[in-house]
Amino acid sequence: MFAITVKRVGGSEVLEWKKIQTPEPAEGQLLIDIVAAGVNYLEIYHRSGIYEKELPFVPGGEGAGIVRDVGPGVTKFSVGDLVASVDLSGSYAEQAVVDAKRAVSIPEGLSGELAAATLLQGMTAHYLCHDAYALQANDLCLIHAGAGGVGRILIQMAKQIGATVFTTVSTKEKAALAHTAGADHIINYVKDDFTQAIEQVVGKRALAAVYDGVGAATFDKGLTLLRPTGTMVLFGQSSGVVPPFDLGRLATEGSLYITRPTLTSFIANEKALERRFNDVLTLMQEGHIDIQIGHRYRLKDARQAHEDLESRRTTGKLVLIP
Repeated sequence: MFAITVKRVGGSEVLEWKKIQTPEPAEGQLLIDIVAAGVNYLEIYHRSGIYEKELPFVPGGEGAGIVRDVGPGVTKFSVGDLVASVDLSGSYAEQAVVDAKRAVSIPEGLSGELAAATLLQGMTAHYLCHDAYALQANDLCLIHAGAGGVGRILIQMAKQIGATVFTTVSTKEKAALAHTAGADHIINYVKDDFTQAIEQVVGKRALAAVYDGVGAATFDKGLTLLRPTGTMVLFGQSSGVVPPFDLGRLATEGSLYITRPTLTSFIANEKALERRFNDVLTLMQEGHIDIQIGHRYRLKDARQAHEDLESRRTTGKLVLIP
């Protein structure tokens, strides 16, 4: 089979298209023919060495595909089933293996592409606004990167709950996407200081929560917008790692909370995974959220997908198609 491989960490140039050996499913595993793999910042962190990973490796962790073979002991799935997973290690490939307990069945009517575009970012948005900080009706919140994959879904979920949403974008086109998602106040951070723009609308320290997947460039300013006992939900670092932080500042700025969650903790077992995925599917089926595939790339063009994502030229979800 062919796959994208990484032999050394670095820029997008380290992503190589190569023929490698097809894996075999061990006990409790599935071998999947990938139909679509999701592209996420996590793979950029692995590729660049921000998050260490044993070399060499095939990037990827999210994807959907058709079961090609099942290992001993698997009873939940059969050959030919359409499944998806966010624990599909090495999904930047034509085939990959996954533990059956970490896969979910894709219902009829949902394509493999849409499943790959929905699973990680849909469940991420879900745990952010239902668990990391559980939004309430009439809460004021800020969601950075509102036209991005997670941001646009998170806006829709926040509005379904009844919150008032501020969001940041960098272009008119991205502002339009955030608007269609339902954002109440959209700030072009290239032109305007987002803290000043928000304070002009609701005053100082009014937000219940800030959902920040950007990191270093936005973290400090976001803290200044939180109400007493407000929560900073730092779930990513696309602009860089937040420097070491003096926890005493949380007290002086109003007994604030900070959390640095990851999806893994919120889908730690098979039951939690299925419940959260089904909750996202229900929101889709009831029309509360729609998932946008921003761009499709051929698998061998993963380098271009990484470059586009890092440059913030993209909107919605990026997927690789073998």
